[in-house]
Amino acid sequence: MAPSDHDCAFKDQAERLSAELEDLRQKFAALERRVLGPTSEKMPPMAGEVRKKRPADPAQAQARRRHNAAARDKLQTEVVPVPLPDAARACPKCGGDKLKPVGAGTPSVVYEHVAAHFRKRVYMRETAACACGEYIVTAPCPDRISDRSPYAPSFIAHLITAKCDDGIPLYRLEKQYARCGIPIARSTMTDLFHRAAELLAPLSRRILERVGQSPIVFADETSIKMLGSEKRAFVWVFLTEKLVGFEFSTSRSGDTPQRVLGDSTGELMVDLYTGYNAVTAPGRRTRAGCLAHARRKIFAVRDDPGAAAALDLIRDLYVVEHDARAAGCQGTEAHLQMRRTRSRPLLARLFWWARAQRRNHAPKSLMATAARYIARNHRALSRFLYVAELPPDNNRAEAALRRVALGRKNYLFVGHEDAGKNTAGLFSLIASCTANAINPLVYLADVLRRIDSHDHRKLDELLPDRWRPPER
Repeated sequence: MAPSDHDCAFKDQAERLSAELEDLRQKFAALERRVLGPTSEKMPPMAGEVRKKRPADPAQAQARRRHNAAARDKLQTEVVPVPLPDAARACPKCGGDKLKPVGAGTPSVVYEHVAAHFRKRVYMRETAACACGEYIVTAPCPDRISDRSPYAPSFIAHLITAKCDDGIPLYRLEKQYARCGIPIARSTMTDLFHRAAELLAPLSRRILERVGQSPIVFADETSIKMLGSEKRAFVWVFLTEKLVGFEFSTSRSGDTPQRVLGDSTGELMVDLYTGYNAVTAPGRRTRAGCLAHARRKIFAVRDDPGAAAALDLIRDLYVVEHDARAAGCQGTEAHLQMRRTRSRPLLARLFWWARAQRRNHAPKSLMATAARYIARNHRALSRFLYVAELPPDNNRAEAALRRVALGRKNYLFVGHEDAGKNTAGLFSLIASCTANAINPLVYLADVLRRIDSHDHRKLDELLPDRWRPPER
């Protein structure tokens, strides 16, 4: 047997082959999990990991139950009297049958589903003529998005919400509408969808303008297939706390972030994709890194003995964020002080861990890749320590893109570039409604009626964060 300090070409080759074998083993394990494992991501949500150290507050659970009960109380209520059966009207003790009512009765609540239905509303428009025979007039038509369309804004609002919020493709809506008693061709629904998108385009463009002016912006992108093109198109999302803007592009180049954000300054929470380099150059926005991306890379090699320590450190960083929310100081100077005293040492240990793992693993291994991601981007990953309003991750943008992923799975593609832009514009309005806790059905039905006659100098009044429901 050769001594341990033996050095020759065969030893170097053996070490190189061993490193390559370990790299291939990890890649195969990751591929096997992706192909044979569940289709959903198996990484446990961070909220569940934090709960291991900070159990849920019973008061919060009670508050949620009260909120749900209040929502049910708003339902249309029908009181159905239930009389006693004849057999129960005779007293088993004395045989008397003169029973007296006790109070209003004992309620039993049952929630029923009432099938959606269409209502045909015929507007009898008054027509009058002058006795002179020279003048005749008819009352104006009801609100509609085009002069010859028989479909009301409320119908189109449902069509848009079903596709852009629920991810239901039009061919399924066609069957649903037929079951409700109103057969409508898919081509007609397509025309209504795109006509509404064109009417509402000034609002979606204004959302992107206001997002670009915000001091803190979150951004991400995902691919989608476009018919007639061998390359994938992309849907980009740019959002603030109250507004979410989507932009469709036929490429993944940095032209889209440049067009939306321009020369604006502030913070930009993104991943490491180079398409954002132009808008995060010196003198423009400061790039903030996503800790969730780092956690995802470490979780992919969770079987490695060194991974557990890093995952625990990241969990403890989120415990600090949980404690700030519980104390009611999120986004304040007190929150920033908590990060300085508690999060900074944890992050320093995570960076130290990353540097150590890079030295202990083959350069092309998954563990070295995860460690290199953290070590090289320590400045961006640390940005949340200096800006109280910044979270440690870009989960807001990723959550906003889920509606695009759901649509990609259900209706598979967009027909052409204009269709992609129209869909992205309607995504902007739907997602902004969600961010402001607004029912998109009510919002879209109202805005579709008002958009043509509204003063475009006051367009912001119709955006979801400033819109007010019509008075009844």
